[in-house]
Amino acid sequence: MGTASNDHLVAATLSSVEGELNYLKAGQGRPVSYTFEPPPGVPWVTGELEPRRVAIRDGRPLVALRELSLDRSGFTQISHRSVVADFSHDGAIRDIYYREAEALLRDVTGAEKIVVFDHTLRDSAQGSRRTAALREPVRRVHNDQTFVSAPRRVRAHLPPEEAEERLKHRFAIVNLWRPLATVERLPLALCDARSIAFEDMVPSDLVYPDKVGETYSFTWNPKHRWYWFPRLRPDEALLLKIYDSREDGTARFTAHTAFEDPTGAPEAPPRRSIELRALVFWPAE
Repeated sequence: MGTASNDHLVAATLSSVEGELNYLKAGQGRPVSYTFEPPPGVPWVTGELEPRRVAIRDGRPLVALRELSLDRSGFTQISHRSVVADFSHDGAIRDIYYREAEALLRDVTGAEKIVVFDHTLRDSAQGSRRTAALREPVRRVHNDQTFVSAPRRVRAHLPPEEAEERLKHRFAIVNLWRPLATVERLPLALCDARSIAFEDMVPSDLVYPDKVGETYSFTWNPKHRWYWFPRLRPDEALLLKIYDSREDGTARFTAHTAFEDPTGAPEAPPRRSIELRALVFWPAE
């Protein structure tokens, strides 16, 4: 690993693309997004977006230097091959892939307990939003959890007494994002947590058929530093820190979004991916 000055030198010379990212326009009310087809006349998403063209750097060299990591930047890229060959079978995902993810996250984080609580299959093909098993890639800057919703997740997925005890100590929510084919369209852009200000985050409603969750939308900040991992393969994956209760400067959130790769071919196949979400618990310190 290089010195801090060397790391900054590498960051300054990384190859990059210029991409258009959709931020929430500042000064609006609370945005609302639906995970299912909303009632007639109700939009899928509210909140006016503000497209911004930003430099998005190749993150692979900085992962090699350990400058990008879960606790420093809020995300990292790893090499990991799943034994699951067909992700269209929900049983294989829950019985095999969940166990793989638990072992992987325990190894990467050193955590005591991992609880995988859901997953999402995404397909950028037109019309996939209306397919119950699939969702389209999200093309606006967001983070899946907030200071309010993250503790709710713990209480929703653990017995009451254990949940309250776990909430006294460090816990996190980490997403494991894997492409199901080499990514040629709509890759993920990820924002270095060290470049995000609290004022950039806007609590937003995420409506499910049976409940309303809370996520963060983000307003534009010229200090944001964006990264991507070109042509990510199925034997690679991304880890995203969606929440961390630690307050010592450790990365706590990862703003992210899909974006149009300006170097991609117009005829490139749709992006297909699986995103798995897990609660991560450490022992009492």
